[in-house]
Formats: sequence, C-alpha cells, structure tokens
Amino acid sequence: MIGSAAACLLTGGLQAATVTISCGAVGAERQLCEEGVAAWSEKTGNDVQVVSTPNSATERLSLYQQLLAAQSGDVDIFQIDVVWPGMLARHMIDLAPHMDGAESKHFEALLRNNTVDGRLVAMPWFTDAGVLYYRKDLLEQYDQPVPKTWEQLTESAEAVMKAQREAGNDKFWGFVWQGRAYEGLTCDALEWVASHNGGTIVNADGDVTIDNPQAIEALERASGWVDTISPRAVLNYTEEEARGVFQSGNALFMRNWPYAWSLAQSDDSPVKGKVGVVALPKGGEGGRHAGTLGGWQLAVSKYSENPDLAADLVRYLTSYEEQKRRAIEGSYNPTLPELYQDEDVLAAVPFFGELFETFKNGVPRPSSVTGENYGRVSNAFFNSVHDVLSGEAEPEEALGSLERDLRRLGRRGW
Repeated sequence: MIGSAAACLLTGGLQAATVTISCGAVGAERQLCEEGVAAWSEKTGNDVQVVSTPNSATERLSLYQQLLAAQSGDVDIFQIDVVWPGMLARHMIDLAPHMDGAESKHFEALLRNNTVDGRLVAMPWFTDAGVLYYRKDLLEQYDQPVPKTWEQLTESAEAVMKAQREAGNDKFWGFVWQGRAYEGLTCDALEWVASHNGGTIVNADGDVTIDNPQAIEALERASGWVDTISPRAVLNYTEEEARGVFQSGNALFMRNWPYAWSLAQSDDSPVKGKVGVVALPKGGEGGRHAGTLGGWQLAVSKYSENPDLAADLVRYLTSYEEQKRRAIEGSYNPTLPELYQDEDVLAAVPFFGELFETFKNGVPRPSSVTGENYGRVSNAFFNSVHDVLSGEAEPEEALGSLERDLRRLGRRGW
C-alpha cells in the first residue's frame, strides 16, 4: 500500500490526486463501495469519486463502450461483469505488474477468465452464482419440501400460493425471478437450460447448440410459470424488483444472487429469520443443479491519467480484508478461496460453506469462446427467451430461429 507522500509523487505533484471509480448500486453495492474507497482514501491521502452506473448490466455495458470508444479519462476504474473482459480488454491496462503477486490467491478460473492475450485486464472483486431463496416458515407451515427439482418447486409454489391467497394475501406469488429482456434473463434462462442438460448456447468449440429438446423443455416449463406462480410483471423484473416482492413477504421462492441474503436478514426486513438458501433445482431426476457464474471485476482504463494510483486502489479493494468486510456486511462472495473457511464469514453467511462448490463451479456464459460477439449472442438469446415467456413465440420456433441466427454470426468468426 502506498502512503500519501508516495501517492503524490505518483501523480507528479504535491496535491492529492482524484481517482474515479464506477460502482453498481444493486442492494448495498454503492454503500459498501463508498466505505471501501473512503478507507483507501484515508490511508493514501487521495480523493476518490464514486460514479453510479445503471443497474441493468446491458445498459451499463453500453455506457462503458461509449466512454471507452471516445477514449474518455472520466472514469479510471470500471466495475465490469465476468463476461466482459474479452470485449473490453483492449481498453484496459495489464494489472499483473501492479499486484505484487496478490492475484495468485484468487480463484484460478476467474484469473483465466480475466486474462486476455496474456494480460490480466481485470482483478476479481466478488463472484456469484444464481441461488434459490425460500421461505422456511411457509414450507414448514404447509408441509412442503425444499425443492430439488423444478417440478417440485412448481408444485409447492402452487400449493402455498393458493393457501396464502385464501388466507387473505392476494399479493402473494409462488416464484419471482429476473424476466426482463436483459443480461439477467440470459443468466436465469441459462440455468433452466443447463439444469435440463441442454448445454450453454454455444459450446467450448464454438458450435451453436441451443436448439435441442432439453432446452425446449426448459423454456416450456418456465413459460408456464408466467401468470400462474409468477406475476406477468416478472417479464419486466430485474434483481431488485424480484427482491422487493420476496423481501416484502409476498413470494415463496426467489431466484437471485447471494447479495440478497444480507438484505433479507436486515433488522427492517419483514422476512428476517424466515429465509433459507439452496442450490437451484435440477431439471428433473436426470438433470443437475446449475447456477450461472456471475460476479464483478475491477479494471483500470488505459485512458486514465493516474493508472498506477488507480491500480493501487484496485489492489486494496480486492484484498483479503476488504473482501472479508464485504462478505460479512453485504454477503458478497469472495474471490479468495481461503475466505470460505473464515469463521467470521461463515457465521455471517452460513450458506457460503454449504454452497462452495456451486460458487466454485458455476455455469459459465459463452463469453470466452464468442469474444467481442458475446453481447450480440446474449442479446439474441434473452430476446428469444423473452418472446417465449411473453407468449409471442413457441419454444421450438424461437430456439430454431435463434440457432440459425447464431450460426450465421459464428461463420463470420467469433
């Protein structure tokens, strides 16, 4: 860590420098980011400006691409999604020379993901995999099991929703998730497809594989949830809309990321102490538990006026101590394996230990193989899925058309 005097020398003057970082605002993200950068600022004597960006990953990527295409130095540090390193690599500095070996302590899979043409273009900040939240009290009250398959989830959701509505809660729903046409729907739908052994849209060899019976079955099942156990409004839900319904006590099940745990357990949460978390259901007895790999990285723009200082802030924010604080206070998954054995972390977020393999072996989106075309692949996928969910297309029609479009795109080279 550099002190304030050294920091001033880095910027070539006696005045403190200002570093700008983009932070998300989903759940407690903004607050935790501000607290982290404030601690670094106090240590180094430099100022940090936190810039909010859209909650939608799709909108955030578009904003980033506009800024970077203009070679703007307005943002020094970008918080980037796990699927973006290949798309944004040419705009980012190599962080490895700035980390003094600290990068080697993080999950190997994430380091491989963030290394493009031999350059570490982003440091892992927190990782993610989709998980299932459920109301422990209601499953017990109505003698329903914690679901291991999507069929069990559907049956329990129908039963409890019916009983709750008969008891007077006409706002109660069985299952809420992310159904808006954006990157979040790609994550949800990939989980449905993968849990039915339907592949990952494009395989590791670059072959388009989405048009298959298992994927069709998965989308048929999901489309049946809309207007039955899920509100039609779910077609416009992102993470926070789903959390709002679940945390207010108006849903039995919720698909979301681990960040929602600490919020559900907060003192003012109506469901505090009533929530459990497990791996997402299998697609039948022959299926598997599948949580899409998520998470966010920190990358330094090559257009930054203070790249060394920005890299030092990245090193601080991705350190053991800071990741531990974020895990305890915000249930953000560390990217350092040793923190999954930390007693303080496990006391705050018990399911981190139980679902370690889920987080370690999340289902990757096909971003590595499709490179800069991943955005187009994901857009085509979530729009096709949304058409099915909204009743505008049948699964066979939508996936057949999607596969043809993606094959044409792939023939020009991923």
